[in-house]
Amino acid sequence: MDATTEHLSDHAHRLSYADLSPETIHQVKRTLVDTLGCAAGAFDGEPAAIAVRLASRIQGAPPARILGSPQRTSADFAAFANTVLVRYLDCNDTYAARGTGHPSDMIPAVLAVADGRRADGRAVITAIAAAYEAFCRLADTVPLKGWDQGMFAAIGTACGAGKILGLDRAALGNAISIAITSGVPLGVTRIGELSMWKGCATAAANRTGVFAAELAAEGMTGPGHPFEGRDGLWQHLSMEAPKWERFGGGGEPFRITSTSFKAYPSVVHTQGPIGLVLKLHQELGGAQIDSVRVATYAEAVRRTAAEAEKWNPSTRETADHSTPYLVAAALLDGGVTPATFAPSRIQDPALRPLMKKLTVVEDPEFTRRYPAESCTRVELTTTDGRTLTAETSHPKGHRRNPLTDAEVELKFRGLAAGALGAKGCDRVLSEVWSLEKAATVDGLFDSLLRPTAR
Repeated sequence: MDATTEHLSDHAHRLSYADLSPETIHQVKRTLVDTLGCAAGAFDGEPAAIAVRLASRIQGAPPARILGSPQRTSADFAAFANTVLVRYLDCNDTYAARGTGHPSDMIPAVLAVADGRRADGRAVITAIAAAYEAFCRLADTVPLKGWDQGMFAAIGTACGAGKILGLDRAALGNAISIAITSGVPLGVTRIGELSMWKGCATAAANRTGVFAAELAAEGMTGPGHPFEGRDGLWQHLSMEAPKWERFGGGGEPFRITSTSFKAYPSVVHTQGPIGLVLKLHQELGGAQIDSVRVATYAEAVRRTAAEAEKWNPSTRETADHSTPYLVAAALLDGGVTPATFAPSRIQDPALRPLMKKLTVVEDPEFTRRYPAESCTRVELTTTDGRTLTAETSHPKGHRRNPLTDAEVELKFRGLAAGALGAKGCDRVLSEVWSLEKAATVDGLFDSLLRPTAR
């Protein structure tokens, strides 16, 4: 077992509920509220329907449930289908470091294994914290360089699922090794015109992580040096083996407490522009717009405005990664919600003239300050000669400008009420906030059943 595999497996194996600070436990539950709201808001999404149809054909032993449905499948297929639900709206949490991603993508995988294995609430909370430590500590150190965030998710999920399965340190090492040697996805998933797979890539990584943990539980071994050996991950990334800092516990903060939530259902790099434009929208007073200039950091420009497809999106997945589209929609509609991505709105010709009035540019100082800060400045010029300006370094939801518990609940209700109703939302919130007292996750899964399924 190489040093990286040993470090990851040792931390996941040793971690216990008693090691978690009250802040960490509370953040796990806040994140679970946020994540399940995203899932419930996507029950009718087309990618989710495809994933659920496929998963429903598979039998598991033990079985695991599909969120919002009485259907059962295998743990790995439940992890896949439920992650597709979480990812569809692109509204779940973000961790920004050398590598950036959505660590809450792993939560459906932990829940799937916990459901099948009858794990209690404290085990689930601990496994989520373990998965986050692996994902985020890797993201702190590893630049993706053309690969996708699923490489972090596959490893983190192997740790979280392995924790639920009660794997010892050696078996956890094998699960991690199997996951990373078979689950390194390409970054092309998020380039150009984005397909449905944009919201499914980490779902596939989660399925790999769960499958790897289940194989290791049966005694399957993986390569001994998946990170540091010849043709291992570090060689393929052209980097030296990292010198790992101490992971969470014993006074060291857990990385889940450093994640950010989203205020709007779009890629994290657009949270600043949307919030600023909505603020300026209130100051327009009916004036006509002559031009809009968005200054931001290099990664935001590269991801959301550097390609021709981002200036004329034709899919939902491209639109929620397009600063020009989102700024124009926010200015015309006074908000960005899931309805912003209806096909008729994406194709609406009324948006294109306004999008042509936009420029999106890099500010080198903003690039220097990223990822610690997510700086954006918007300058809006009206046809009557006024210039309106707004700037932020920590958009609403950023870890340094976090959503309050009340705002997290409000976001959850806004996303989930259409599927669950007000009383259904109450049930889910009650289950999550008292998760550490739960003997199983039955109550949580039951609370997420749609009224028609119930």
